[in-house]
Amino acid sequence: MKTLDKVLYTAHAHTTGGRDGQSRSDDGRLAVTLSSPGTSGTGTNPEQLFAAGYSACFIGAMKAVAGKTKVTLPQDLAVDADVDLGPVGQAYGIAVRLKVSLPGMDRAAAQQLVDTAHQVCPYSNATRGNIPVEITLA
Repeated sequence: MKTLDKVLYTAHAHTTGGRDGQSRSDDGRLAVTLSSPGTSGTGTNPEQLFAAGYSACFIGAMKAVAGKTKVTLPQDLAVDADVDLGPVGQAYGIAVRLKVSLPGMDRAAAQQLVDTAHQVCPYSNATRGNIPVEITLA
């Protein structure tokens, strides 16, 4: 297991009720109602939150790599994330698919950027070797 060289930020969340509850951050910026996937509840679920977090984090990693390599990113770049939930033997697991859109970029340069971002992204590093992650260019 790799340990952090330095803590840059710590997120704090308080959750009650599990998949059918509430979650909020200590700074008040996040306050969500949770509902189990596939139910008629009006809240979000952990898989949706994971998809949003991973896609945002991956864009951040691409921006960091682009800044270091002097690559100009398209203004309308986007990442669509799908997070699957399903059984793994007697337990449950997730799988992730990221579809990266870098309109107007040379395909080889875009692929190099995505590959490098996947090595830098904290979500990619946390999931590597633990769950299936598929990343494709749109």
